[in-house]
Amino acid sequence: MPDKPDEEIRKSIKRFEESLPESEPAKQGVRIDQVKYQAVYTAICENLRKYGPMTFTQSGTLVEEQLHTNFTSSIIWYFTTVKLDMEARGEIRRVPNSRPQVIEAV
Repeated sequence: MPDKPDEEIRKSIKRFEESLPESEPAKQGVRIDQVKYQAVYTAICENLRKYGPMTFTQSGTLVEEQLHTNFTSSIIWYFTTVKLDMEARGEIRRVPNSRPQVIEAV
């Protein structure tokens, strides 16, 4: 997965924020701090590039280990939110028929 300059990451964050539902009371969109989004996004990309496909748990554990000093809240919540956004954008994918869930760069 090629490195994304900061501008590309900012654009991805903006698209993410713009895609959140605002007028549907049944669906509550999430707002995520841009700095935390960028940190988790970068960690996921770098880990998949360095180690290749890995399970959800392996990836989440690596991100936790790398970012534990930068977060005071649940890193796994941020990891899951960013991972789902990346899947929706086609940047990563779940390996079909994998148990436990394995993710890889597209």
